Order: sequence, then structure tokens, then C-alpha cells
Amino acid sequence: MEFCDECGSMMHTEGETWVCRSCGHEQSRDESSDAAATTSEAQQEDGGPDVVDATGGTGEAVREPCPADGCDSERARYEMLPKPGGSYEVRLFTCAECGHKWRES
Repeated sequence: MEFCDECGSMMHTEGETWVCRSCGHEQSRDESSDAAATTSEAQQEDGGPDVVDATGGTGEAVREPCPADGCDSERARYEMLPKPGGSYEVRLFTCAECGHKWRES
């Protein structure tokens, strides 16, 4: 994987060059660094981090209509999570019927 020196976006390969789709910057590919890159086939799945309820609450169901197409549920569970930077919290909902997730707008 290569990142653009100009804007920091992830670059994509086009033949023998790396091309940034955000700003158009191009740079030639280096065969030795490409050969040293680890592919997804060589990576090991570690299962990822455990997900915990950040509120420590029970996640009781509340009356909140599910916005998912085809779901008529009026019940959802929610949790409050701090926004990065700590300026305020965001309420995240999960539909009690279909499992659709959304945040309070």
C-alpha cells in the first residue's frame, strides 16, 4: 500500500505507476518495495478487538422508529458514546427487530 506524498490519500496502481485518485499525483512503482509488501493471503486473522458497551448500561429498548427499508419496528436499543475530542456524546441505535444501526441526527 502506498500513500500520496502530496495529499496523504491512498494510492492505486495503474500499470507501472502509483496514482492518487484524489489529487492525480503519480509516482513510479519500486519493485523491491512491492515485493516486500505483505498480501492479505499472508496475514493472519486475529479476530479483532472485543466490542463492549461503552455506556455500561443495559441497552434497554426505547420507542424509536427504524429507518431501514422494509422494517416497521418502533423499538430500538441505544448507547451513548463520546465523540472523539470529548466535545459531546453521540447516541447510537440498534433496531430490536432487524439489527440495523444508525446514529441520532
